Amino acid sequence: MPPASDTRQRIIDAVLRIIGQDGIAAVTNRRIAKEAGVSLGSVTYHFATQYELLRESLLHFVAEETRHFTALADECSDERPDERPDERFDIGQAAEVVAQVAGGNAFDSRHIAPFELYVQAGRDERLRAAAAECFAAYDLLATRILTQLGVPDPERLAGVAVALVFGQQLRRLATGAPAEDLVETLLVLTRLTPARTP
Repeated sequence: MPPASDTRQRIIDAVLRIIGQDGIAAVTNRRIAKEAGVSLGSVTYHFATQYELLRESLLHFVAEETRHFTALADECSDERPDERPDERFDIGQAAEVVAQVAGGNAFDSRHIAPFELYVQAGRDERLRAAAAECFAAYDLLATRILTQLGVPDPERLAGVAVALVFGQQLRRLATGAPAEDLVETLLVLTRLTPARTP
């Protein structure tokens, strides 16, 4: 019998897969149990309500994203005094980071689930703090990227950059637009803001 923490994690992973595949309305205890390979009683033992399931799934996603984005942000802000000008962080590297954030070329259920959860947070204020935590991680990463690119007032523009990337991701999801459009989105933002002089 797996430890309780493993069972709980399997349930959360199953919830995120189900949400990504079929939406929040498809999240039932019976479906979760089947998807996670656990007993029906395990689902209700670990999560008494659907709100708890959704909240914990969103928080789990947020924790993973925050760790990932914080590491990316730290990489973006690493400065080596001995680096040559041609080795400094540039728009090409920024585009690579944005592509990592966007999850590559294809949307799978793991990348669709957060959109469903963010919409649900709009309906259920109990989920909003968890959603806000994730967007704070996105904003931090955007601030670091914009700072490295020499964009003035990066903190103020970070939210705009995040909104552009999220909008572009939603467009990709809805239309099948290519991932390269995300790079163009980033380029547009940097063109609209004059570079900071050293």
